[in-house]
Amino acid sequence: MSLESIDRVAVLGAGNMGHGITEVTAMAGYDVTMRDIEPEYVENGYEQLAWSLEKLEEKALLEESAEDVLERIETTTDLEEAVADADLVIEAAPENLELKHDIFSDLETYCDSETLLATNTSSLPITEIAEAVETPERVLGLHFFNPPVKMDLVEVIYGEETSDAVAEAGYEWVESIGKTPIYVRKDVRGFVVNTIVGPFGGEPAWMVSEGEATIQEADATMVHERGYPMGTFELGDLTGIDVGYSVRKEAGDPVPPIVAEKVDAGELGRKTGTGYYEYEDGDGPDYDPDDAGDFDWLRVEARMINRAAFLVGEGVATPEEVDTGVKLGLGFPEGICRRGDKLGLETVLEKLERLHEATDAERFEPHPYLEELVAAGKTGEEAGEGFYEYDSDDDDGLGTYHNLNVDLEDGVLCVELDRPSRLNALSPDLLAEIDDLFSSVDVDGIRCATIEGTGDRAFSAGADVNSFVGADPTDLMSVTPAFETVTDFPRPVLAKIDGYCLGGGLELALACDLRIATERSSFGCPEIDLGLIPGGGGTQRLTRILGETRAKELVFRGNHIDAERAAEWGLLNRAVAREAFDDVVAEFVDDLRTGPPIALEVAKKVMNEGQDASIDAALAMESQGFGLLASTDDVVEGTMAFAEDREPEFEGT
Repeated sequence: MSLESIDRVAVLGAGNMGHGITEVTAMAGYDVTMRDIEPEYVENGYEQLAWSLEKLEEKALLEESAEDVLERIETTTDLEEAVADADLVIEAAPENLELKHDIFSDLETYCDSETLLATNTSSLPITEIAEAVETPERVLGLHFFNPPVKMDLVEVIYGEETSDAVAEAGYEWVESIGKTPIYVRKDVRGFVVNTIVGPFGGEPAWMVSEGEATIQEADATMVHERGYPMGTFELGDLTGIDVGYSVRKEAGDPVPPIVAEKVDAGELGRKTGTGYYEYEDGDGPDYDPDDAGDFDWLRVEARMINRAAFLVGEGVATPEEVDTGVKLGLGFPEGICRRGDKLGLETVLEKLERLHEATDAERFEPHPYLEELVAAGKTGEEAGEGFYEYDSDDDDGLGTYHNLNVDLEDGVLCVELDRPSRLNALSPDLLAEIDDLFSSVDVDGIRCATIEGTGDRAFSAGADVNSFVGADPTDLMSVTPAFETVTDFPRPVLAKIDGYCLGGGLELALACDLRIATERSSFGCPEIDLGLIPGGGGTQRLTRILGETRAKELVFRGNHIDAERAAEWGLLNRAVAREAFDDVVAEFVDDLRTGPPIALEVAKKVMNEGQDASIDAALAMESQGFGLLASTDDVVEGTMAFAEDREPEFEGT
């Protein structure tokens, strides 16, 4: 079994998950059949995915028309018809084990013996679902997150009998539809993401129940001080308080009193109009930064880090997989293993030990793997090793970064902003890493650099506002060094823009020398809507590039402009169709990579510094640069190559 053997997919279920999985599968070019038990369910699911495709097309987020995608989708209520020719079947029925057993026993009857059988369950063990078939080795979990069209993560889960070949084929298929898979190598309850999120929701609920904090204190601290995208109780209201209650009951875990009280009262969150916050008669989550105070966030994070130690120590997932899961599946500002290493694992262990001794509660018992790491002195970043190793023996001179992917290939320094769950928003840590990379990397082997965003939605959607809330104003004044470092980098830097390029993201692109964007990209300075102004050089660079009139329009109005207008205004070097993007970028990069390094460095310096000088001074700088270059070996090579009608081979000497 391999990816090459998967041509046709069947999705069983037309609900939110079913029609979402169908949509992303068809968008990736696969023929797919969506099946549900009643015609109205199928019709409703099809209408919703058709509406979604139309919206994506309007926003230029499709590489083809919505109509073309819809042509690859068939619908039916007949199970045998749906799966007869399928190479991969994804069951997305309600979370009922008996129902899933019925479906899978039928699948074994109707499907070819080589068909991969997957379940999208979020809570039921894969092993128990696979009990319904005589070939459990071909059953795996493919756990998408809601909504599948927007969420990049998919957990690829082994049952006890799942073969490596099946799991690998599932993993490769997930990659082929543009999603990010992580392996879950053991069939543990909650898999990876829900294992970690349990304490995030549960521990604050215990603390509020025990009178140690208020709901507003907990949510304000976790959001405004610790950088999480949503507060514990705010998240509970969004997902449904009864959902978390049921998960705890099924697992046999104690339920915090405040959770039980809300369920007993029928106050389940947004869907009932009231929960931890009031929605019908109130403003919903009403916490603000001033509510953050003495809430014991370490108690919450220590438990999440302990859960991570369980996953890693028991061989369920690697630290990289755990961190990818929580960033993409939960929108955490950084991986929980990485956060543990930053805090110091000895600090985490000490916290858990004190809590366990004081309460004798099983949930605080440290996992043996955490104890092993600390006993071995592997306590995190300061020690050089924790969940991750920080003492690198690599001799590439690129350093180790957590928010950047960095590679040097054939003279091109390729940099990716790696925060896709936050649309590559610029946090203080990310800005510090950009500054460190571009100020410390050895430029001798570098001809040019490119910067792009990971994921398929954004170059960078701006500054990570939550990371700056509550910061000292003097700290906020230090955000510009990263942009200045990119501007002053002695090699040409090209911004590869696909998707949102807003706020701080636009300022980073402006700090680059060249900008190429896909036609679907959008640009703007939304800071004014927050009562702010661009803080990374945007007001000045926009004025120099666009002129006062257009720069003020962008800054004052806070509106977005599309790539076509950005190119017309001179903000971009090129705005191109998405399918031509890589080729156009490659042409630019090839010219920069093969160009004369010294001349490009001098040209960049003279052009940048000349903007702030008088015309006489600027011309003098140009003349000096010309004279300096005239004595280089590159000029000799360039002259000889021209005379011999060949391509020059510049050495940078």
